Amino acid sequence: MGKSIISSPATPIRVCRTPISIQSLNHQKPFISIPTSNPPRTQLENGLHWTTRRSVPFKSNAMGWTPSSFNTRAALVQTQWPRIGAESTGPIPGDQLIGVVERAAKTGAQVVMDAVNKPRNITYKGLTDLVTDTDKASEVAILEVVRGNFKDHLILGEEGGLIGETSSDYLWCIDPLDGTTNFAHNYPSFAVSVGVLFRGKPAAAAVVEFVGGPFCWATRTFTATAGRGAFCEGQRIHASQTDQVERSLLVTGFGYEHDDAWATNLELFKEFTDVSRGVRRLGAAAVDMCHVALGIVEGYWEYRLKPWDMAAGVLIVEEAGGAVSRMDGEGFCVFDRSVLVSNNVLHSKLLDRIAPATEKLKGKGIDFSWWFKPEKYVTDF
Repeated sequence: MGKSIISSPATPIRVCRTPISIQSLNHQKPFISIPTSNPPRTQLENGLHWTTRRSVPFKSNAMGWTPSSFNTRAALVQTQWPRIGAESTGPIPGDQLIGVVERAAKTGAQVVMDAVNKPRNITYKGLTDLVTDTDKASEVAILEVVRGNFKDHLILGEEGGLIGETSSDYLWCIDPLDGTTNFAHNYPSFAVSVGVLFRGKPAAAAVVEFVGGPFCWATRTFTATAGRGAFCEGQRIHASQTDQVERSLLVTGFGYEHDDAWATNLELFKEFTDVSRGVRRLGAAAVDMCHVALGIVEGYWEYRLKPWDMAAGVLIVEEAGGAVSRMDGEGFCVFDRSVLVSNNVLHSKLLDRIAPATEKLKGKGIDFSWWFKPEKYVTDF
């Protein structure tokens, strides 16, 4: 039997904070790397954001190496990746919005937990693209929570499509069971993913990941609100600071259509397997992105995703200090057809291989325009 997700207290997961470390490069003056909290929103200028660490130069004296005085410009490192999160949660207070988002995700996850050890009733949307009764029941449960709190909001669900008022500033993107194939085989990983956009940009997100396996299923919940950081089981999380591809662990995914984009990603899979510590293919986009945010992998990319696959995960990554772009290196929105998320410091190095491959696909006429944007839905871009 599965356990209750909503009524039972969640098991705390302790996230180790990276210790202070001193690095020396070719006998040059070392730098001390100090984890920092997210900067105030007033520091987010010109569509750019700061990394979650700062480097403090050391200088030599009679007693050895000691920190030199802080220089604000040296301490805060600016990156080139535009923020994808909303500037605010709009007229709905952030605490209220994330509360409903998390409750909706956990309500859907309870449906999944109740079904996880029972026989599956499987139907097919394509040759290998399957759906279960649990997907549908989870989405119904999530919709009840959302509509019970915000009757006029627009909702885009993987199973139910688009419902609600297109004039709303809020668009909910719901994947009631991300990783259905894994669920059907009792194979972790899979999750429930709920993200809400304010004027087209992610404002709040929750992903309930199923971990363990048959007879020992458990969950952990990732949350984020724009400008407030990312959390796992209520504890602040940060992307890793690994800055070398050869020391990174990476993740990718493959769609159901075995087309040119699929073949191109297979080549990228081979290339990065040769130059990194490995590339994993887990089969649930929201989970993959949460793992980047948690700092246990350094990057994830995939073609052919949908808004419900990405809306929650990309905000969680960004609020954990990571970076988000399209696979051609251009600015990202949740209506795009590709995504690359990383720990930020490796983003450019990953794009060195991923962007040229994507440009070749565009040269072949592969469509990378927006997959879908609801008519009359107003955005800030």
